[in-house]
Amino acid sequence: MKITIEVDCTPEEARSFLGLPDVSAANSVYVENITKAMKGVSNPAQMAEYAQALAPMGQVGLKLFQSFVEGGMKAASGGGAKSSD
Repeated sequence: MKITIEVDCTPEEARSFLGLPDVSAANSVYVENITKAMKGVSNPAQMAEYAQALAPMGQVGLKLFQSFVEGGMKAASGGGAKSSD
């Protein structure tokens, strides 16, 4: 037997339902700081250096940011299709 339940809610509603804290203010500050730091970045190595210095989760955060940047670069170059790894 298979039962599927679909929940249609916003991220804010999901956080509230699960009892997670609202981190939107902290996230806004973090995104603003990264945006300011990334202005004037001329190459990927410099971008990685800035991301590592600003990442609150250390190496895990850097890997997440790196995958985000790589995905954006693939999508921008027309290679947005997912591969089946």
